Amino acid sequence: MDVLTGSVERITYYNPENGYSVVRLRPEHMKVPFAVNREGLVTVVGSLPELSPGEYLHLSGRWSTHPRHGQQFQVEICQQTLPATVAGIRRYLGSGLIKGIGPRLSERIVARFGRHTLDVIENHPERLEEVPDIGPKRLGMIARAWEAQKQVKEIMLFLHGHGVSTNLAIKVYKQYGDQALAVVQSDPYRLARDIFGVGFKTADKLARDLGLPVDHPSRIETGVIYTLNELTEEGHVYAPRARLEEQAAELLEVPPALILPALGRLAVQDHIQQDLLPSYHAESGKAQQPGAPKRLGEAAGSYGQPAVYLTPLYYSEIGASERLCGLTKAVPTRLSDLPPAFVALDQTLSAEQQEAIRVALSHPVSVLTGGPGTGKTTAIKALIGLLEGAHKRYALASPTGRAAKRLSEATGRPASTIHRLLGFSPKEGFKHNAENPLAVDLLVLDEASMLDLVLANSLLKALEPGTHLLLVGDVDQLPSVGAGDVLRDIISSGIAPVTRLSVIFRQAADSHIITNAHRINQGQVPIFHKQSQDFFLFPAEEPEEAASWVEEVVCQRIPEKFGLHPRDQIQVLAPMYRGVAGVHALNERLQATLNPENPGRAEKKLFGQVYRQGDKVMQIQNNYDKEVYNGDIGYIQGIDLVDQTLQVNLDDRCVDYDWSEADQLVLAYAVSVHKSQGSEFPAVVVPLVTAHYMMLQRNLFYTAVTRARQLCVLVGSRRALGIAVRNNKVAQRFSALSWRLETGCQ
Repeated sequence: MDVLTGSVERITYYNPENGYSVVRLRPEHMKVPFAVNREGLVTVVGSLPELSPGEYLHLSGRWSTHPRHGQQFQVEICQQTLPATVAGIRRYLGSGLIKGIGPRLSERIVARFGRHTLDVIENHPERLEEVPDIGPKRLGMIARAWEAQKQVKEIMLFLHGHGVSTNLAIKVYKQYGDQALAVVQSDPYRLARDIFGVGFKTADKLARDLGLPVDHPSRIETGVIYTLNELTEEGHVYAPRARLEEQAAELLEVPPALILPALGRLAVQDHIQQDLLPSYHAESGKAQQPGAPKRLGEAAGSYGQPAVYLTPLYYSEIGASERLCGLTKAVPTRLSDLPPAFVALDQTLSAEQQEAIRVALSHPVSVLTGGPGTGKTTAIKALIGLLEGAHKRYALASPTGRAAKRLSEATGRPASTIHRLLGFSPKEGFKHNAENPLAVDLLVLDEASMLDLVLANSLLKALEPGTHLLLVGDVDQLPSVGAGDVLRDIISSGIAPVTRLSVIFRQAADSHIITNAHRINQGQVPIFHKQSQDFFLFPAEEPEEAASWVEEVVCQRIPEKFGLHPRDQIQVLAPMYRGVAGVHALNERLQATLNPENPGRAEKKLFGQVYRQGDKVMQIQNNYDKEVYNGDIGYIQGIDLVDQTLQVNLDDRCVDYDWSEADQLVLAYAVSVHKSQGSEFPAVVVPLVTAHYMMLQRNLFYTAVTRARQLCVLVGSRRALGIAVRNNKVAQRFSALSWRLETGCQ
């Protein structure tokens, strides 16, 4: 084979799925004049690790001639090496590969140490202080980065041979440190369990390459947990055992008989819990017969259905049920001393609103629900006024920061996220719990439809019996992103009185957004008035046409007609991630128009995504160390190519992300309707085409429209709108909370 060495000048193309790359390389020795272009570069193609400009490569392969692109080097073996020349060392260090060294500092370091530079960094790093502007802090950063780079290179050499990306190698090193290689070789499935972004399939390919047999116990157990986690991602709290066995066996490509023993081992290790529940219709999610809970091993009766839970979800369901029952049975409560006449003071409230307040003060647990414009917030404000007049303690909270901010603005009172209310810290967990409950007489939880089971249990732990809990939310919206369907389960269990506000107030009735939202919720297609100033339809039958309209509406029409900023005040909400009119493709399209490539604007490609200064981004997992949560939206304020960080402005504070943490962020010019829950935007643009038929549901359409505060623009076909409005089949989640409440609170 031919050999080629040199430094990476730029990456023309990289496919993160299979590593296929087109790279421009600056050859170290000009032995290939026939292949060099005007810039002195050669074209290298083949399956390569994810590279950065400045890296040095030792390549083995063959020269070939492409009919359009001319001479290319087809790579068969790639080794990442260190440069040997002074110019190469300067370019290598200045490329941003080593955290703490940028182009200017690289010049000074190489000017001081010449061809001995890399030896100094490797063996005598203390000598770097001989270079101007390198103090102890910068020296420490460079030394640590160099050592990490060495370790990562070793892991990379191993992982690249098994088709694993450079970014993953860095995450593996961050997770396991010097033990990384040993962990990967001894139990590759730990990667799937321990590292965000590593799925079972990645770990499984690695394990199979290492010769682990298909029926190895560790493989079966990891596959079962992965299947349970996938169901949890869909919102399910547990899996019917028969369904779990079938799905896990299909994933693992093993006989179903191997799954049951794995469940036994996982139960012994406390990774899962098994229980017997009443038989459920998968379609309806309703119990056929109520009955006392039974443990596995007891007589199942005619209705016993084996169910499998991830351990945290099992104890959350049990805990939430017991604590809710404890709240409902508490007598007297902290508001028992309020006189009944106290509630009827404000005659400007509707009869429904007055009843909601009366119920909240007289029942320990109650629910207030209703669509937009029906006065839920007005009722909360009146309730707060009564509590303040009676010198009672209360707190206002919501599951997300955006929802809490809206609640605070609407009531004129402080409101916080549940995490902040409970005093969460990454090391110590929740400060307020059963041992240190919240000192409140009544807690108002807004946007309760977003409340997932695990967070609900944590909140309920911090409420002493006698405390009142008012759950406020629109039950017709989409359920929580996390596992469970807490608000619906509480309503269906019948343990708490429910007040549904139905009267639309006059000022709200003037909004076509609100009137059409109610039409959608009642199964009627929205009306598009010619004189409407807040609700529009741009017809588009095909996804490509819809995507073009979305781009034009967001980037030109709305800003020109309504003066709204396309990035800060307009939000695209799409039903699906895939497809031409899906979240991913729309983000690429809108980024290219609103924040295009610019020599004066820093950018960095990480995990297959280009991030630019000024990009709108969303956090997609809870990060308790940074105090940022799934669904938080912000903007990239800066990209530090030397310290290898992204600075993201989230809620008026700047949060630093290491490049290895960038997979926690996605572009957010367009987001899914699910991710928009709890938020409101001045304007929303919603593409709805028949290609989205899998996700065209009434509650999704209704949720999307109700996110708009001033303006709602639909882009799509009337047929797609009709499909969404008619499809009122809410996807049922496997949850036994309602049944546990029915049987436990009697």
